[in-house]
Amino acid sequence: MSSLAEKTCVPCRGGVPPLKGEELHKLAQQVEGWEVVNEHHVKKAFKFPDFRGALAFVNKVGELAEAQGHHPDIYLAWGKVEITIWTHKIDGLTESDFILAAKIDKL
Repeated sequence: MSSLAEKTCVPCRGGVPPLKGEELHKLAQQVEGWEVVNEHHVKKAFKFPDFRGALAFVNKVGELAEAQGHHPDIYLAWGKVEITIWTHKIDGLTESDFILAAKIDKL
């Protein structure tokens, strides 16, 4: 199986069920530190020594999100960034959510 970070996010057109159970668990194991919440979304907090570092990271995540066509919720505070990802079209998780998480981890 290829690394999630090497894949490209696929736009969701709807009409597919969100990931659940074992299928969801297998993908979650491939993204370290990301918490699966209620089988609905994944989230992770990143720490930085100051606001400038956190903001620079947010800007990198924004560029990545635009390139992938998959946009997370981003919370920015002094020294901290929280990222939350899910596929809004199906109100749940798809493989693309884990692909984006893996790509964010490589920034």
